[in-house]
Amino acid sequence: MKKITIILYLLVGFVSMSLSQIITIKDKETGNPMPLVSLSDKSNNHQATTNAKGQADISKFKGSEIIEIQKTGYKIRILSFASIQSINFNVELTATHLNLNEVVISGTKWKQNSNDVPFKISTITSDEVEFQNPQTAADLLSVSGKVYVQKSQQGGGSPMIRGFATNRLLYTVDGVRMNTAIFRSGNLQNVINVDPFAVENTEVLFGPGSVIYGSDAIGGVMSFQTLTPQLSLTDKPLITGSATTRYSSANKEKTGHFDVNVGWKKWALVTSISAWDFDNLKQGSNGPDDYLKSSYVQRQDSVDRIVTQEDPLLQIPSAYSQINLMQKIRFKPNEKWNFEYGFHYSETSPYGRYDRNTRYKNGTLRYAEWNYGPQSWMMNNLSISHKGDNKMYDEMTLRLAQQSFEESRIDRTLYKDDRNTNTENVEAYSLNADFIKTVAKKHKLFYGAEFVLDEVTSVGEITDITKDVITDGPARYPNSTWSSLAFYVNDEYKVSDKFTAMAGVRYSNYSLDANFENNQSYYPFTFTSAQLQSSAVTGSLGGVYRPAKSWVVSANLGTAFRAPNVDDVGKIFDSEPGSVVVPNPSLKAEYAYNFDLGIAKVFNEVVKLDLTGFYTIIENAMVSRDYQIDGQDSIMYDGQLSKVQAVQNAALTQVYGVQASVEVKLSRGFTISSNLNYQVGEEELDDGTTSASRHAAPLYGNTRLTYKSNKLQLQFYSEYMAEKSYEDLPVGEHSKVEMYAKDENGNNYSPSWYTLNLKALYKLSDVFTVSAGLENIMDKRYRPYSSGISAPGRNFILSLKANF
Repeated sequence: MKKITIILYLLVGFVSMSLSQIITIKDKETGNPMPLVSLSDKSNNHQATTNAKGQADISKFKGSEIIEIQKTGYKIRILSFASIQSINFNVELTATHLNLNEVVISGTKWKQNSNDVPFKISTITSDEVEFQNPQTAADLLSVSGKVYVQKSQQGGGSPMIRGFATNRLLYTVDGVRMNTAIFRSGNLQNVINVDPFAVENTEVLFGPGSVIYGSDAIGGVMSFQTLTPQLSLTDKPLITGSATTRYSSANKEKTGHFDVNVGWKKWALVTSISAWDFDNLKQGSNGPDDYLKSSYVQRQDSVDRIVTQEDPLLQIPSAYSQINLMQKIRFKPNEKWNFEYGFHYSETSPYGRYDRNTRYKNGTLRYAEWNYGPQSWMMNNLSISHKGDNKMYDEMTLRLAQQSFEESRIDRTLYKDDRNTNTENVEAYSLNADFIKTVAKKHKLFYGAEFVLDEVTSVGEITDITKDVITDGPARYPNSTWSSLAFYVNDEYKVSDKFTAMAGVRYSNYSLDANFENNQSYYPFTFTSAQLQSSAVTGSLGGVYRPAKSWVVSANLGTAFRAPNVDDVGKIFDSEPGSVVVPNPSLKAEYAYNFDLGIAKVFNEVVKLDLTGFYTIIENAMVSRDYQIDGQDSIMYDGQLSKVQAVQNAALTQVYGVQASVEVKLSRGFTISSNLNYQVGEEELDDGTTSASRHAAPLYGNTRLTYKSNKLQLQFYSEYMAEKSYEDLPVGEHSKVEMYAKDENGNNYSPSWYTLNLKALYKLSDVFTVSAGLENIMDKRYRPYSSGISAPGRNFILSLKANF
């Protein structure tokens, strides 16, 4: 009997020891398990991430002397495997806002400590998103306080970073490039395709990212990582998920979301569904009357009628709805291989472009309708990762992706029967191979190759709405193919424990083949096709110096480029009343040269200061300039004699500025933080003079006072922006009377503004969380710079979330 007892004890001990390889990490204050905590052993190249229950298998770390345990917003803990074992594999982390080091991916596409990256990178966590309740992915980006978002309609949002926007910024989802060959210089709304509920982590890389990401990454890179399927660490399936419902008063938002993860030891899947419905957006009651719109057009009894609004604060038309679906499947047969397939789908309803619907001509509204048609995006993405530990690489990731984009523009002049519709479809294919290899312990090489192919189809139609007869019309773009092939290498050199250097270079070869025959019947082009083929070389050199744990100094010198795309070469559209942009088949790439210097320091674990200065110059900048077709400087477009313009390499652009932030840890759970962004942009004009750059927003920022306790989080904050006077506005903005307020001389200007806001979140139980907010408490009527629609007035938000 005694022998049997001894054997049982040994068996139980063995099982316990096996299970004890699973670490559990909790918040020290709340005791709640912490998902997405990163564990790493740099010397042995081991990494792990906790699941929804705060657990991770760290058996591969056995014998490790230094295991870094970190998550954004928490103090880093450095423990050995033996010390973790001695506390029964239960680890607690303490919340703080004052870390100088966090795990980032966007700098090289691989997990790194930010202390080793010379770029400025801002992380937006899923916890922040849950607390702030952004309605769209564009609003999600503004949560950081470091990204400015312009809107021309409610169904949109065009981020601006360091004075750059649209096709000079790059979007990625799960490491896949979203930018296509029709990304334009005008404001974009493609970012709203991303579902904020399905985003696990968001990073914003500031400054050039062309070495890793290629064309377009001039001002920055916005990287969205969506929910990763989580495997079970035991024989029992891991089933987790959440459901959220939300209401907002300013646009009568009705939103629902559901996601579920089912994981086994080798297989896992995650499903996500989200749906939004927004009514017309109501602006504030206190502000410039120039933003009020007293009427809108309604079709009644086959006649256009101008209808007086009962409530002039409503911005009609701005209502829209959206649905997003995501399905991911993961297969991990062993520790070396990992396969992930992801399917994403997003579609909006048609929605009005508000600024165009407020445009006047001869004292009356110009358009009876100006809408975007349904905007859809679909992506199939296969990712294969392998830990090789061979002469070629330590780790490898292959990404094969196919994306389908569709967007359309629909307009009809007031009292006219012809409705113009332009529909664009892009089929985008990409293949990325990324590798990482440690050489001689001090060098870490990141290298890879990329191939991108975009096929653009553009169709124009004219519909006689009285007869319901559809005929062919002019297309916005030529039917085209755009492709790029590139190779890159980046070297991270650990010079010493205090200094890390990084240098990289990329070679890109791009080509464009455009066929203009779809528009030969409508415009007097002397050419039927255009071909471009060229190459670009970009590089970067930077370093990070850490004199002590409490402060970091970083500097980076880099170049970036933007290759001409189909929108640049072949677009036909009315840029403003009386002007039309026509194709220019002789464009070349524009190049950017950037330098930035950053300093961050923590004082006595109480105050954190972060300051970054930057300067960027673009040569051969692609801008719209006066142009001629067959010696003609004007042509008939949409029934109006219009001045001919084309995108040309005709300008020198420079942007410089400062990004600053401060965080102060007060007593009893209180913290105060502030972000400030100052940028100045100048663009060379046709006559040699300069104008302010369109996408350089005026001074803006936010200040937040936050309180956190066991179950409650409160935040009182202000967002603000400085004035942009008529003299400081870009020359091209002077004529956009529908977008701006008027100064004492009747000229356009963008007034300064600030808002006061309150947010709260309370954990009712381990399952239910309720959050609420009161935005724009003073009901200010304001319009962020360059926006064509006013921001929401006083807005009450109520959200209920269930976790299981």
